[in-house]
Amino acid sequence: MELYFLGTNAGVPTLQRNVTSIGLRMLDERRALWLFDCGEGTQHQILSSPLKLSKLEKVFITHLHGDHVFGLPGLLSSRAYQGGTTPLTVYGPPGTERMITTVMELSQSRINYELKIIEHTGGLLFEDESFIVESALLEHRIDSYGYRITEKDRPGSLDQVKLAEYGLKPGPLFGRLKRGETITLEDGNVVRPEDVLGAPKRGKVITILGDTRPCENVLPLAQHADVLVHEATFMDDLADTAHEYYHSTAKQAAEAARAANVGELIMTHFSSRYKDEDQLQPLLEEARTVFPNSRLANEHQLIPVIYHQEISRP
Repeated sequence: MELYFLGTNAGVPTLQRNVTSIGLRMLDERRALWLFDCGEGTQHQILSSPLKLSKLEKVFITHLHGDHVFGLPGLLSSRAYQGGTTPLTVYGPPGTERMITTVMELSQSRINYELKIIEHTGGLLFEDESFIVESALLEHRIDSYGYRITEKDRPGSLDQVKLAEYGLKPGPLFGRLKRGETITLEDGNVVRPEDVLGAPKRGKVITILGDTRPCENVLPLAQHADVLVHEATFMDDLADTAHEYYHSTAKQAAEAARAANVGELIMTHFSSRYKDEDQLQPLLEEARTVFPNSRLANEHQLIPVIYHQEISRP
């Protein structure tokens, strides 16, 4: 899994940074792309990225402020022209479906793929054999949600020495053992998965928050995550301004990361008052005094999601 930042600015785009959108590329896990928010210009950003709209499987909208959704109708309309013909699901707060269908109807946009829109107010949104996606309400001027993506633990690797002891050779039986099935050999010996599999490979956890000021739902969403993506609109000298406008400071993002015992904090959604990378460095320094493993999101930066072994989970 890899995170790719398509926009890291708050409110309005600047010459240096676009508004919010984050890609989660999962080529090894499911050969798919998930998108979190879709601010204006997102599809242009994708054209300059290694991401492929033909792989887009799901879009998760945190809230309906324009800097998080104004790029969505255009992206949905043009997706088919970039090879996207497979079904696509959009998750978002109440009002998401009305926004999308109104724009598509008035513009007479037509798509040739199945589009499913799921509105939610938090809770369990999606689960299959590999992933769980949960959501909870944050604290912003309008309803804004955070998302917790949990990769389920995977079976351990097959022990080739133990397989040889049973006389097993590569073939369909290997797959059955990996799927957790017990097999019976021609000589009557029974081989259980735990006899030939190593320890399970722990799945990774990613938490991506929408706009928010510090609130109680941040902790359960981020608890023991390998990566926490948290807004850091201002430095802490503007904490009163951040609170008034329902945003967070870099220090507050770091405090959330420390309290939740996450592996890494990635900060994004920076105020346009910070014009360039030099002006953003104080935010990073501020965060690192509280949570050393912090970084700033840079646009068109691909960040591998690293499993943090030191994180203890229930």
